[in-house]
Amino acid sequence: MRNRNLWLAIISLLAVLALWVDFTETRIDFLGLQKEIRTVLGLDLQGGIQILLEADVPPNQPVDRGNLEDTRRIIENRVNALGVSEPVVQIAGTRRIVVELPGVTNLEQAVNTIKQTGLLEFVDAGATPIPEGTTVRTTMDISPTETVPVTGTPALTPTPALTETAPLTGTTPVSPTERVYRTIMTGRNLRSARPQLDQFRQPEVAFTLDAEGTRIFAEYTSQNVGRYLCIVLDKKVISCPVIQEPITQGQGVIRMGSGSTLADAEALAVTLRYGALPVPLKIVDTRNIGPTLGQESIHRSLIAGIVGFTTVALFMVLYYRVPGVLAVLALSLYTALVFAIFKLLPVTLTLPGIAGFVLSIGMAVDANILIFERLKEELRAGRDLNLAIDYGFERAWPSIRDSNISTLITCAILYVFGLNFGASMVRGFALTLAIGVAASLFTGIWVTRAFLHALLDRFSAQAQPRWFGL
Repeated sequence: MRNRNLWLAIISLLAVLALWVDFTETRIDFLGLQKEIRTVLGLDLQGGIQILLEADVPPNQPVDRGNLEDTRRIIENRVNALGVSEPVVQIAGTRRIVVELPGVTNLEQAVNTIKQTGLLEFVDAGATPIPEGTTVRTTMDISPTETVPVTGTPALTPTPALTETAPLTGTTPVSPTERVYRTIMTGRNLRSARPQLDQFRQPEVAFTLDAEGTRIFAEYTSQNVGRYLCIVLDKKVISCPVIQEPITQGQGVIRMGSGSTLADAEALAVTLRYGALPVPLKIVDTRNIGPTLGQESIHRSLIAGIVGFTTVALFMVLYYRVPGVLAVLALSLYTALVFAIFKLLPVTLTLPGIAGFVLSIGMAVDANILIFERLKEELRAGRDLNLAIDYGFERAWPSIRDSNISTLITCAILYVFGLNFGASMVRGFALTLAIGVAASLFTGIWVTRAFLHALLDRFSAQAQPRWFGL
């Protein structure tokens, strides 16, 4: 009895939390972890832009899968800078990349952001580091006739196109965007970069240079130990390490800041290897999708969900009577719980994803039907109601387990298919259906069983056979 009361308390708490999440659009801060609770809609529901990119190489030339994946990551980082909510950037086939930008309406800006050629520079910051994310001006921006103050050490190799003057002096501070920093070397001298862990298990990036880069770095780092050398991509500082020792062999490491992870090192290594896209791309197709169709789809999906839920509820109540009523209560909790999971993860809801959710509502009662049929068999055999409930669940469990596992396997296949072939809608359907199946196992087995024991343990099925559809 104590265990049953505990289960009822847990179920009640879950119901309250699920309903709170379902009707909440807010940001929470729990133990330093910030989480935004909101419903995320996909491209087909809120409108936006879809861009199909293809490798701009001869048709008979194969495209390296690793280079294509690095290209995808770089594009994903670039579209994130647009402030897009839940963008989708994925590989389609062996030479294409699909970019979906929900809520974006400026097609020209999106295309320019995706196809921009990144300029990677190693910039002399002098004795003061420049904060990450700062936009700076470098000597690569200076025209041949422009005379500007330059921050940094004198050029190792004279540049006729640049006329230097002394840095500005005085008490008035000069912001990094007003100064001009000397570019020591560009990304064309970088041969390779890879993430690794040092002897203290801290992430860092190891890099190697070509012959020209080795000479430049050997001269510069020998003269500037203790000074800062910033790594700048598209005029934005991404890292500003201090030169701890001369780099004379064309090999060195960039130590990450405190709190950095190996994933951060991998992202920096990709940026270092490919300031520009490693695979040249061309635009095959662009689509500007309006939100009108999406709003209509949401409205129709909501109607379909209500009709489906009501139909299932009526069938359960009319055919199974009291157990059916309890199954409907469990199904209501299931619906609230699944939608709360969608908002917390979050899951980007597309039209196929909503279809998977609606389908999972009908599948959620499968377990209840199997259990209730076993329960009726036990009651017809003359067993006590309490034992009949337990036996019904135990004997129905193998069938429930096998059917749900087969559905989850199918979901996994569909998800992998969508991941590898760019079918994001298939992925959405598979993900929502899988979450629904997993949640239905919980509500169908534990929630319905707790409800049956809590309400019916004191009743006699033989005294009221109609209550159980006998």
